[in-house]
Amino acid sequence: MSATTESPQDPRVPLTRERVLTEAVAMADETGIETLSMRKLAQRLGVEAMSLYYHVSNKDDILDGMIDIVVGEIELPERGSDWKHVMRRRAISAHAVFARHPWSIALMESRTNPGPATLRYYDAVIGSLRSGGFSVSMAAHAFSVLDGYIYGFGLQEMSLPFEGEEQAHDVAGDLLESFPIDEYPSLHELIVDHALQPGYDYAAEFEWGLDLILDALEQRTGSE
Repeated sequence: MSATTESPQDPRVPLTRERVLTEAVAMADETGIETLSMRKLAQRLGVEAMSLYYHVSNKDDILDGMIDIVVGEIELPERGSDWKHVMRRRAISAHAVFARHPWSIALMESRTNPGPATLRYYDAVIGSLRSGGFSVSMAAHAFSVLDGYIYGFGLQEMSLPFEGEEQAHDVAGDLLESFPIDEYPSLHELIVDHALQPGYDYAAEFEWGLDLILDALEQRTGSE
């Protein structure tokens, strides 16, 4: 929210569906999706809980709307452009968006009432693959494997016991001290010769794996 925008607690700001959903996303970003409730959201907005029901049906409606806001932040691939290039950009954009809203990954595929931004996103991804020469079945395969990788990597990244290079080195150093080197030589080699090298960033593994998948899909384009 910009510095010129009035506080969500300001009663002069009209309550709208967009404002309710935007504040719900901000609340989930700050304190986790598990803290979201109609009562707490109303308190954040400075209104009575019953006022929310003029704009949203229930908590499920809020969750659907929150996901649509998040998906709306992902860069849409352009139909007719080089599919590999736009799929790469789309995946990197999605990875960044989910990092900003880590609670959203677990909800993405669980919602049964996708909003316009989500439908537009799915259609754009499928359309880009189809115009890039993928058959319907190959487009489905590609969409599945790419999103499985994006979501899976994001969940793994969020569960890591460190953040940033300094903490990663601390964790790796503690791990090295916890086991005899001669019993686990391959693990020791990986940590010392790779993970502890200057500039190592686990997040960079995302693009390496992404390119591997895209290269494999390129080889299969038009094969089915």
